[in-house]
This record gives sequence, structure tokens and C-alpha cells, in this order.
Amino acid sequence: MTDPTMRTAKFGLGAVVRHRIYPFRGIVFDVDPIFDNTEEWWLAIPEEVRPRKDQPFYHLLAENAESEYVAYVSEQNLVPDTSGEALRHAGIAEVFERDAAGTYRIRDRHPN
Repeated sequence: MTDPTMRTAKFGLGAVVRHRIYPFRGIVFDVDPIFDNTEEWWLAIPEEVRPRKDQPFYHLLAENAESEYVAYVSEQNLVPDTSGEALRHAGIAEVFERDAAGTYRIRDRHPN
């Protein structure tokens, strides 16, 4: 039986997204069905913009104009990135490959 409070994630692995408020974008490399970080992390977010915990949260290989980093973002704060611009995050090549259409796909991991 599935939990009726669980929602299907809006973005899948390899989806390129932008933050709704802050100027960064990234690629989804993991999804938590609900919040799965520390209470300290959650409480550090200003209350007026603090997201609900009962929604998917995404692990992103993220970048802004100055740097590349890993971000943890609620679904309510993400929108699709439709720019078509390639991402430059150094970690992307380890996890994804980009096809001729510009879509990011998980790399095949074959044991040696």
C-alpha cells in the first residue's frame, strides 16, 4: 500500500532546473520523497521562505555565476530550466552524459 501523503516527484534524474527565487540552476542527481536533511539545516532557512517538509526535495549539482556546489532544494522552489544552455558543474561528467538533443542521461555504470 502506498502512503497517500507521498507525492510523485515533478522532476526526474537529469532534469535541469532553476531556483524560483535565487539565481542558480542545476541538474537533479537524487530525489528524497520528503525532507531528509537535518533540523538545523531546515531551521536555518528564514521562516517566511521556509519550505514545507512534506514534498519532494532534490539534490542538485548546482551553479551560479560565481561557483559550483551541491544544493538541496524543495520542489516548491524549483522550476524547469528551458534555456537549453549546458551546465558547467565539474561533477556532471561523472554522473551524466549529454546526448545530441541536449538531454542529460545517467551514465551506464559497468563494473570493471
